[in-house]
Amino acid sequence: MPSGIAPPAVGLSLLVEPEFAAATLPLFEAGAVDVLEWSFDVHWDAPPLPAWSDELLAHFSATDRLLGHGVTFSPLTASWTDRQDRWLEQFSEECASRRYRHVSEHFGFLAAGSFHDGAPLPVPRTDAALAIGRDRLRRLAEVCGVRVGLENLAFAFGPDDVRSQGAFLAELLEPSDGFLLLDLHNLYCHAVNFDVDVRDLLDGYPLERVVELHVSGGSWSDGVGGRVRRDTHDDAVPDEVLALLPDVLARCPGTEFVILERITGTLRDAAARDRFADDFRRVRSVVHGAAAS
Repeated sequence: MPSGIAPPAVGLSLLVEPEFAAATLPLFEAGAVDVLEWSFDVHWDAPPLPAWSDELLAHFSATDRLLGHGVTFSPLTASWTDRQDRWLEQFSEECASRRYRHVSEHFGFLAAGSFHDGAPLPVPRTDAALAIGRDRLRRLAEVCGVRVGLENLAFAFGPDDVRSQGAFLAELLEPSDGFLLLDLHNLYCHAVNFDVDVRDLLDGYPLERVVELHVSGGSWSDGVGGRVRRDTHDDAVPDEVLALLPDVLARCPGTEFVILERITGTLRDAAARDRFADDFRRVRSVVHGAAAS
């Protein structure tokens, strides 16, 4: 990142639970949270939001500091069904009720036939998949009227998926001039699971399109060939991921936002809440240090 320019805004992905409020209240009170990201669609059919979270969303929306992050649209699902029509109808209502700086979704597919719940999965890089993804991004942009982007994926069925994801994303985003949401922990998962250098992986991504970064933690699972790193958002940010941040910021000068993520139900005790708040301070310190260097 060039010296002397303002640092990217540093923020949080909002969780609707009292543990998140307890962990982050001092950060909000200190004015340390520049921007808020909201996964709006996972709450459409849920009970009404607690007053404190609704007030936070209203405040960040009114001050043009709210980012939208979709989870369930499934932009690379092959068929078009009533489910997507309903999703876009609700999305239109969402965009009418809150002001979003931009909206992102996940590379890959989440829904296919009877498969309807789980993590996004990759698709082969084919002309048909490319056409579907471009069409879905166009539909999203038409509804929201702001920039639309895609987040890179941690899942891969093999080395070819890992090597081709960056180029696939570049081709998907080009017609709509979409942005790339670069998730550093997802890159880390690919690097350790497929024994590749994460900085070599970066060379294959359209870094000139990066507007937002995600930083998070995850977990390890036992797989057939050994331990597998998973992007589960349920633990502290690894030092290896935080160490990537200055280099990525230097290589992605268009970065405007850096968001720390966590998943609901993982801030159960005081130690976890304290570490989460400390992770935010560490991320903010690295971002501001990179801008000043």
